[in-house]
Amino acid sequence: MKLPFAFFSLILFSSFTNAQNKGFDQKLADSLGADQYGMKTYYLVILKKGKAEITDKIKKSELMKGHMENIGKLAKAGKLIVAGPMQEKNERDYSGIFILDAKTKEEAESLVLTDPSVKSGIFDVEIYKWYGSAALPLYLKSHDKVTKTKF
Repeated sequence: MKLPFAFFSLILFSSFTNAQNKGFDQKLADSLGADQYGMKTYYLVILKKGKAEITDKIKKSELMKGHMENIGKLAKAGKLIVAGPMQEKNERDYSGIFILDAKTKEEAESLVLTDPSVKSGIFDVEIYKWYGSAALPLYLKSHDKVTKTKF
């Protein structure tokens, strides 16, 4: 009784471990830096309220305009994969997130420092290594098709 069960279990296990995605595209996976699971490492940046208290509305507006322009520049360069603000206040003063395609934390830090709102202290940042779908950059092409008004 144990031998047939063990044999059946071995066959079942081997079928799961050898399962291949029939729609797999090696060229696309390679171009996106995907591992065998279709994933890769990114850096998650949490923007939170900084220590700077900028009361000059014109100065603050210029810094935020620079923030949005920098987001566009990093996205166009393929370094910024996801960006967006928090939709509600929270106890940790989180303001938004970036997901950066960077090789190292140091590179992620240098990309974040290209943002004038971070440099000025409007935002402070927390940076974490994050593992997500290598296909994330592909959504940006679709996003342009659903964006009626640009910032």
